[in-house]
Amino acid sequence: MTPRRRLTAAQALVTFLKHQYVERDGRQQQFFAGMLGIFGHGNVAGIGEALVEHRDFPYILTKNEQGAVHIASGFAKMSNRLRAYACTSSIGPGATNMITGAAAATINRLPVLLLPGDIFARRNVAPVLQQLEMPHSQDISVNDCFRPVSRYWDRIYRPEQLVTALPAAMQVLVSPAETGAVTIAFPQDVQAEAYDYPEDLLARRVWLIRRPPPDAVSLRAAVEAIRRSETPIIIAGGGVLYSEASQALAFFAAQTGIPVAETYAGKGSLPFDFPQNVGAIGSTGTLAANRLARNADLVIGIGTRYSDFTTASHTLFQHPNVRFVNVNVAEFDAYKAAAIPLVSDARIALEELAEALSGYKIPATHAARIADLRREWDAEVDRLFNLHGSPPAQSEIIGALCRAVGPRDVMVSAAGGHPADLHKLWETRTPNSFHLEYGYSCMGYEIPAGIGVKLADPAREVYVIVGDGTYLLNPTELLTAIQERVKITVVILDNQGFGCISNLSHAVGCGGFGTRFRERSPDSGQLDGEFLTVDFVANAKSLGAEAIAVRTIQELTRAVESARKSSRTNVIVIPTTTVNAPSYESWWDCAVAEVAQVDEVVRARKEYEERLTHERDYLTGSSSPEISKSTTR
Repeated sequence: MTPRRRLTAAQALVTFLKHQYVERDGRQQQFFAGMLGIFGHGNVAGIGEALVEHRDFPYILTKNEQGAVHIASGFAKMSNRLRAYACTSSIGPGATNMITGAAAATINRLPVLLLPGDIFARRNVAPVLQQLEMPHSQDISVNDCFRPVSRYWDRIYRPEQLVTALPAAMQVLVSPAETGAVTIAFPQDVQAEAYDYPEDLLARRVWLIRRPPPDAVSLRAAVEAIRRSETPIIIAGGGVLYSEASQALAFFAAQTGIPVAETYAGKGSLPFDFPQNVGAIGSTGTLAANRLARNADLVIGIGTRYSDFTTASHTLFQHPNVRFVNVNVAEFDAYKAAAIPLVSDARIALEELAEALSGYKIPATHAARIADLRREWDAEVDRLFNLHGSPPAQSEIIGALCRAVGPRDVMVSAAGGHPADLHKLWETRTPNSFHLEYGYSCMGYEIPAGIGVKLADPAREVYVIVGDGTYLLNPTELLTAIQERVKITVVILDNQGFGCISNLSHAVGCGGFGTRFRERSPDSGQLDGEFLTVDFVANAKSLGAEAIAVRTIQELTRAVESARKSSRTNVIVIPTTTVNAPSYESWWDCAVAEVAQVDEVVRARKEYEERLTHERDYLTGSSSPEISKSTTR
């Protein structure tokens, strides 16, 4: 008979989490680093009590439940999805605070386990505090809001349901293709109920992270498509980094000469000065990458999901006969754009492609074009880094930070105007040194994610770049950094409001309406009075950080040097403009009002309609390798 142990459901949960391991390439490691969260009446007597009994399973008290999920996401991404945190909350607002973080994790394919408390399963005391009552059902709570933003969702009505729910949750969390937020809604009464759990559930378990190879038919079709192409380009996405395929990509690119452009998630796949690296691609891409992509007759996507920023809203690839080869462990992404799909681990596929393409080189004319565009782009970067503006432009600040940080230091950011410039201009030297969440572009992600990155790799310096508007949304995890003695350096770019959206508002003819931090004018009744003054230094110091305000590039450089020597979290505040680097022949589809009384909106709509004519469907081709092969002749 299977041995059993009598535990509460919460005790069984924590015991299970402690004994989950993953293995890839022969290396095993513990999957869960601990638990993050805030206790309330919905989890303190259940999960809280279990953590009291398991002091060897670290618990980090965060200051906002959303921040907890962002810390977990930053940690998982920096760990190449091989490690994770669980996040716990009480019921009600504590739970729903995690929904934004859950959406960000799922969209970015990052493993995070969410354990929101839930209403009483036995129902006899309902309605309980913070319960959402519905006249047509007693089986709905606010935790049902997690369903569309979770890769796996479950509610535990009886303690024995954990026996099947926990392994199912782990299967999703460790899947390279299906991972994301996993939500197990945990009623507060069930957390405290006891059951005789089988010892096998609580024993050490190792989950193998496999590296599936591409099928032979699709591989042959892809090789043939590459050999037939004259102007191919590679798009390196996050899958390159998650599969630790940077070395394989470098070998393949050098062997074939094919240029490599990088998505937000894939930036850092190659060093910025690697001969075939042409930089960022798409709506926030470089001059070199976008021009090469526009004329590419073959696009080789590796670990990318082709977001609209990557494809410039499907206006980027304009070759009349452009075809796609997609390498992706997720079948859903591999089949996009009517591609030849290589449903495979990125590293394995690159190694097999390199072997099959031995002796192949791109045409000399294409190689010369790549070299010319790289030189042109290098000159443009030098210009943008040395504008000598007052206040300094974002590009100057980025240039100064690039010169000040080390090759293994990590830059973290997410939302606002500066991500576009960072994507174009940040000079990555090593894998996982560029961490920019742009699948969800989630304001408030930056500081907690920086903590997660530092927890994942304490040996690396972490720099968080954040706009003033975003900082005001969620500065409280600075206190968590102080609490945990996790040192990060936060650089606040102060442009007196939501500068990114101000620029977009002007572009669509709205004149920046409602986007800047200004007083309401007594004359106009609008938000166009004096600019508001925020003492960010005082705010950061009140949370325990060291902080300083600077105004020039020289002062910024000295402040970064000082922060580097410090053992505490630092905040550096510097004013900047709302002017971004140019768009470099790219576009992003943001719909403009079709009917308006404002002349600027009418003009913007006319330009918008012209741009729409360049959007493409990429329906030519076939997901069948044999058909794809025949149509390229």
